[in-house]
Amino acid sequence: MRPAHIALAALVAAVWGVNFVVIEIGLDHFPPLLFSALRFLVAALPAVFLVGRPKVAWKWIVAVGLALGVAKFGLLFTGMDLGAPAGLSSLVLQAQAVFTALFAFAALGERPGRAAVLGMGVALAGIGVAAVDEGASGPVTGFVLVIAAAACWGVSNVLTRRAAPPDPLNWMVWVSTVPVLPLLALSLLLEGPERDLAALRALDWTGVGVILYVAWVTTVFGFGAWGWLLRRHPASSVAPFSLLVPVFGMSSAALFLGESVTPLRWLAAALLVGGVALTTLAPRRTPPAAPPRPGASGNRPEPATATPAPGSGRPPVRPAGGPAGRTNG
Repeated sequence: MRPAHIALAALVAAVWGVNFVVIEIGLDHFPPLLFSALRFLVAALPAVFLVGRPKVAWKWIVAVGLALGVAKFGLLFTGMDLGAPAGLSSLVLQAQAVFTALFAFAALGERPGRAAVLGMGVALAGIGVAAVDEGASGPVTGFVLVIAAAACWGVSNVLTRRAAPPDPLNWMVWVSTVPVLPLLALSLLLEGPERDLAALRALDWTGVGVILYVAWVTTVFGFGAWGWLLRRHPASSVAPFSLLVPVFGMSSAALFLGESVTPLRWLAAALLVGGVALTTLAPRRTPPAAPPRPGASGNRPEPATATPAPGSGRPPVRPAGGPAGRTNG
């Protein structure tokens, strides 16, 4: 990766890490599902009128909108509202790298090597230690919801990889249109109209600032930049920068929210970050090249995968007749 791209990936990690503190503040002003709905509403409007028509098929926009917007953020905000600490949430959510590797193996044939499998085991051990720590000091339900949010993020990562959006800003803005109505409906059903109206009536400048940060900075800029990086570099090159998110998240939570970090939490952080590093940095195993076909011109073997050369920045070249990774919508 170029130095400018490395700096961009680190900036996105910082934005996402501090975001957990901002979410914690926002949950003092809004119910979690309404908060998430407002996030995507502000992210989509008025930008949706400025970025042009969608450049990928609607099936990908809707799929990622539901997986990322409704499932991942709905679960994350609810888990934090139920007591999952901001710093711990920033750490546990990085299990998305493990889920991404598992789902990429199932859907894309990206087969993990032995080191990656070992890394998954170490990361899962870290989640177990974090669960013990949270079980001893706080409610476990919120912790479980954050893990579920990490799994949904893994799903959205793989779907984004398949969609291969050519314009990340256009992509993220249109994806942000999908979760608004489902989240509002869930908020009215589960949180109640009275609670929602009370939060909107009490809206102050702090609440406005929180919405603007989580909508424009972390959603439009953060996911737009992340998608732009994934489009130009292999996931194995971009994903390790997510390891910086809990560094910024736990440090900012300690600085601004006064959250303490217990010895068990330090151990969980070491295991989870180390396991994620093994999972994302280990080379992936690919199937051997197919043998030459009899009578083929030059006896050259067929390509074994649709994966581009690392760092090439080119989208996968798929065999003729194979499923298209992206269609214009």
